[in-house]
Amino acid sequence: MKQLLRWGVWLAVLVTTSCTLLGPRLEPKPADPAFAKFQPLKAPAAAGLLLQRGDRLAIVGDSITEQKRYSRIMETYLTVCAPELAVTARQYGWSGETAEGFLRRMTNDCLRFQPTVATTCYGMNDHKYRPYDEKNAQWYRERQTGIVRAFKAAGTRVVLGSPGCVGKMPGWVKSATGTVEDLNLSLCKFRNIDIEIASDEGVRFADIFWPMLTAGVAAKQTYGADFAVAGTDGVHPGWAGQVVMAYAFLKAFGLGGGIGTFTVDLAGHQATATEGHVVNSFKDGVLTVTSSRYPFCAADEPGKDSTIRGGMALVPFNADLNRLQLVVKGATAANYKVAWGTNSCVYSAVQLAKGVNLAEDFAVNPFSAAFRKVDEAVGAKQTFETTQIKKIFHGPEGKADMEAAVKKTEAERAPLAAAIQAAFQPVTHTLKIEAQ
Repeated sequence: MKQLLRWGVWLAVLVTTSCTLLGPRLEPKPADPAFAKFQPLKAPAAAGLLLQRGDRLAIVGDSITEQKRYSRIMETYLTVCAPELAVTARQYGWSGETAEGFLRRMTNDCLRFQPTVATTCYGMNDHKYRPYDEKNAQWYRERQTGIVRAFKAAGTRVVLGSPGCVGKMPGWVKSATGTVEDLNLSLCKFRNIDIEIASDEGVRFADIFWPMLTAGVAAKQTYGADFAVAGTDGVHPGWAGQVVMAYAFLKAFGLGGGIGTFTVDLAGHQATATEGHVVNSFKDGVLTVTSSRYPFCAADEPGKDSTIRGGMALVPFNADLNRLQLVVKGATAANYKVAWGTNSCVYSAVQLAKGVNLAEDFAVNPFSAAFRKVDEAVGAKQTFETTQIKKIFHGPEGKADMEAAVKKTEAERAPLAAAIQAAFQPVTHTLKIEAQ
């Protein structure tokens, strides 16, 4: 027995010593010396699907959220790519806001609408555009924790988002000090605080900072020094950076990314489709399908920081979240041309047997026009939500009679929300497969 106890003591000492020597688990760092000083904690992976059918999503944050870009990508994606979840959304972006600012207004502006799930994105203004300050970090930790606990008390599931990164010193912040590296080192530590809060409070975490920082360096090497993932002003990302943000939140939800699969058997003269798609006919290599689930469509120019496709190249958006696959079996030729809408691609029989991602290969496709209508409707609704909260709830009407202001604006918002669903209609499309 004494021998067993002795071994137990030595084992405990060994484990403690090993943990001390190894330190906390960190994200892998690129070899580039630009990352040498950063110590990003390992971000936890999402475990299963967080979203539930009929969820009411609150998208919360500062001016980066008020840009209504990553929030728009998220809402449009959930509407057309995961319609079976029937998730509705509201965005609550407020320019210049800190975690403390939202904590003060969250009951009036957000919790009154009983969100069942929420994403937050603070830290940029909270770090005050200056080198890391432990006292300020503690202030941030307390207010971030307060937001999470208030949401939890209201029965709301939370995805705690980290801040992003900066690309240059913001010219409009007169109190900004230090270097760009100093600010990003501070933001990295704020990100680590968010990971700790998420762990302590049992909520999910969305890593925006590290993917944005690493993508920013890689993008400059690939596309040129002018590619600004963090935005041309150094703080407010263009569409490319906003895709990185949306990707982080959608992955944190635990979404699988499967839009659908069309399986064609050329030898057996038959075709099938997965849920959300119905095969209308298949004859002589021509497949006609009606789909009630869309891929995420972006037809803008790749390689630009102002475009969605520019962002899709920075993270595995299509591979992880946007897979509309065509699988072709029973091929007798070496290569086949696949025509879809007005465009076509040539694939080898080997590629087709493994499956090709139509959503990635066809920037313009039969879903593009329908997708655009839904996305524009989402944009119109989210634009009104900024007006509703900032100008009416916190304007003269809200101060005079908040409940009347809520009733009036909800009546105005209702048709905008309905317009999203009205725009989301099944799409009938044709794939033509020809031997080359």
